[in-house]
Amino acid sequence: MLKLFIDSMKNNSAYISYLPILLKAVESTTGPILELGMGYSTMILHNLCEKDKRKIVSYENDPKWFVENTCYISDFHRVNLVNNWEDIEIEGNYWSVVLVDHRPARNRRIEAMRVKDFADFIILHDSEPEIDRFYGYSEIYKHFKYVYHYTDALPNTTVLSNFKDPSLL
Repeated sequence: MLKLFIDSMKNNSAYISYLPILLKAVESTTGPILELGMGYSTMILHNLCEKDKRKIVSYENDPKWFVENTCYISDFHRVNLVNNWEDIEIEGNYWSVVLVDHRPARNRRIEAMRVKDFADFIILHDSEPEIDRFYGYSEIYKHFKYVYHYTDALPNTTVLSNFKDPSLL
């Protein structure tokens, strides 16, 4: 069933083009999940984690998206509004999966670097080379043992890791 869902999503909404690879990463791990930037992913991640009460921590700096997602606050899901991304405490915590899809775009590589030694899989949305000037992802690839580009859907998604090979997802 999951494979059928993933296959049907490959050419759908640009807002969730990361979904197939995100689902594979979540399915192949059991530890806590960090979501940087809330939206459609929040509901999906919440529902995936609900049965086992898997820990998920979500951060958002847009008050509108934050308010829309406060319905997911629970004993296993923390939903946080942040004014400054530098203030969130994400280093030193182990994360199975980190979804990086927040604004401003230039901050995404900064947060990816902050968790590079604490996360099995770091998923970067919007990673096709043509728009790298906005995100600067290519500047950080050299800091990761594994760099996997998921190009089956647009915008592309890149998975980084220093611990597990994302091409095996």
